[in-house]
Amino acid sequence: MGLGHERASGAGGEQTVTFHWFLPTSGDGHQVGAATVRAGAARHERAATVDYLGQVARAAEESGFDAALTPVGSGCPDPWIVCSAVAQHTARLRLLVAVRAGFALPTLLAQQAEAFQMISGGRLAVNIVTGGDPAEQRAYGDWLDHDARYARTAEYLEVLRLAWSGAPFDYRGEHYRIERGGLLSPLAEVPPVYFGGASPAAEAVAARFADVYLMWGEPPTAIGERVDRIRRLAAAHGRAIRTGLRLHVIARESAEQAWAEADRLLAGMDPDRIAAAQARFARMDSVGQARMAALNAGTTSGLTIAPNLWAGVGLVREGAGTALVGSYAEVAARLDEYAALGVDEFVLSGWPHLEEAYRVGREVLSLTRSGAGADRRPAVGATSPHAGLGTR
Repeated sequence: MGLGHERASGAGGEQTVTFHWFLPTSGDGHQVGAATVRAGAARHERAATVDYLGQVARAAEESGFDAALTPVGSGCPDPWIVCSAVAQHTARLRLLVAVRAGFALPTLLAQQAEAFQMISGGRLAVNIVTGGDPAEQRAYGDWLDHDARYARTAEYLEVLRLAWSGAPFDYRGEHYRIERGGLLSPLAEVPPVYFGGASPAAEAVAARFADVYLMWGEPPTAIGERVDRIRRLAAAHGRAIRTGLRLHVIARESAEQAWAEADRLLAGMDPDRIAAAQARFARMDSVGQARMAALNAGTTSGLTIAPNLWAGVGLVREGAGTALVGSYAEVAARLDEYAALGVDEFVLSGWPHLEEAYRVGREVLSLTRSGAGADRRPAVGATSPHAGLGTR
């Protein structure tokens, strides 16, 4: 399903690389002439209606993406409801539904997944989110600290998998106690579980329960180290695990055009808005968010942190704060570089999400297919006017 293709993996054998897109469920921007396309928590000129999100989803589907990820949080509409509606506007695109662990019983989530599989024709994937902003967690009524939240997530996933098995079960843990739980019959199509987190507590949960371990975009060396570590941790439990990378993309026909777009994004970030966002990020106890913040250091200089990897998005956007910037061939080469390090799946996005789904799918991903366009693809590490480390 989708735009998966085979390439040699670093550990021998074959690696299937899969690409996904993102649904802007809080709204989207647009570009008129030279107007700035704003990134992150900014003005949304396009409302996130079901019709518009359906357009984005169909664009992703038509461009060969396998699934579409939704965000979850206090500023987002409920992903279950939104994705249930969007599923009716697509035929094969999977919906990667984000779920905040602990806010609903895992036995209820098992039933919701069963219903979603029924109405979508088995097109569900689940992204389990533990939460990294204590203030937001408390606003929901959750007062657990960082490590306790991850301990609860471990129980949550253990119960969820037991419920999907269909066999009645009893469970007694610190956070959940269940007697004769489970679905009436085994779930015919068990959705893959995606899970992210950069702390040791998060990695321990992923190693035991995740099918795909998600990371936010960091320089290749750091990602390679994390891929190796999570695979070792999973192997210690007798498990194999796939890895995924969440990145924004600013790709144009030429590198100059792409970096001009990045410059326009940066120009649209008001200093007060940057300061407010950075102050909010600093209060969080998310290790992953701290790693994102360290990449930009809260300043508008020195933002190119690896070839074609720009940390400007993270000045104002929570979570995934980096973008691949460059020509179509350069961005394809960077994706190939991460894949060679063991990244199996990519969750990509760009502004506006509708038009960029077509652009990235047709112009970038086509260059990563089994050597297609290899004669036009720069070698990994090749230089361009903005390919190296710079002052951006």
